[in-house]
Amino acid sequence: MEYRSIAEHLAVQYGLCGEEISMKPIGSGHINTTMLLKDSERMLVVQKLNTTVFPEPEKLVENARLIEQHLVGKSGAGAYELGIIKHVPTHSGRFLVEYQGEVWRALEFIGKSYSEDVVDCAVKAQTAAGAFGCFAKALNDFDATKLFPVIPDFHNLAMRIEKLKQVIEQDPVGRVSGCLADIQFCQSQYELAHEVEKAEALLPLRVCHNDTKINNMLFDASTNKAKAVIDLDTCMPGYWLYDFGDMVRTFCSPEQEDSTNLSNVVVRVEIFEAIVKGYIAEVADNLTDAERDSLILGAKVMPLMIGIRFLTDYLDGDHYFATKHDAHNLERARNQFALYQDILRKEPQLKALIN
Repeated sequence: MEYRSIAEHLAVQYGLCGEEISMKPIGSGHINTTMLLKDSERMLVVQKLNTTVFPEPEKLVENARLIEQHLVGKSGAGAYELGIIKHVPTHSGRFLVEYQGEVWRALEFIGKSYSEDVVDCAVKAQTAAGAFGCFAKALNDFDATKLFPVIPDFHNLAMRIEKLKQVIEQDPVGRVSGCLADIQFCQSQYELAHEVEKAEALLPLRVCHNDTKINNMLFDASTNKAKAVIDLDTCMPGYWLYDFGDMVRTFCSPEQEDSTNLSNVVVRVEIFEAIVKGYIAEVADNLTDAERDSLILGAKVMPLMIGIRFLTDYLDGDHYFATKHDAHNLERARNQFALYQDILRKEPQLKALIN
């Protein structure tokens, strides 16, 4: 099989055995390679970490394990009811395995669950938003400064704009001339970075998931209720506006983020309302007035910023996000810009729902 060599190596490291070893891809992440490793009795989620994106993988694991330990404590006290993603050590007690120049880790497999890439109803949107809110609430008393910034400036719109400006000027792969309208649109929105800077000055620093896509929440296969919040790789100090905004970005459109059916890339207001209900119900006791006011800003910032990141990567030759064809990142960028523009059109209505 294609993965036989690494599968056998990881199986030895993590105590799987026998002739029944298999490994196959799962999930739809852009950054790490996620696989299901199993023998006749046991299953593990194993990941090849992208060390270009995460140059200090040991810090990534340390962050995730600190959060894991905190949530285990909350669970033991009856203050966290969701499943917890747990790292699995090797037989020698290590949490990272290096093999042929690549870095791997293993996580416990959470069975009888499923994830989705597109929200199909308001009930599921509210369930998922409630799970991310529950996660945020459980970490409210965790000192965010204990977490290492594994990707510095991850949600820094001003920095992302500067990166775009640099790649436009350099035009390393000759793609600028083919998307001048996209570039001009971005330039027309640069002022939003100043609005973000002013808002952040009023906000408390929080532990944030920073990647609250619908497919980073597992549903229970039997009940369709929330089962676990997953993918803690980007958990870092930050602001709740970004977690809220990324839910809006990834829940509200009926299309996947690389869909080219741009006329259908819109904010479904009923889904937005479900996010508000689910998330705020969990964090309301700890949500400051300034944070509540910042949520609509988060809804605008995230699609614009991710769109800028997709466009930057496209102009730079597709080094960051995994792509399936040459125009993939450009299509993703245009998709996000379409969503952002619909949020602007509906902003008064959406803001009223938050308030």
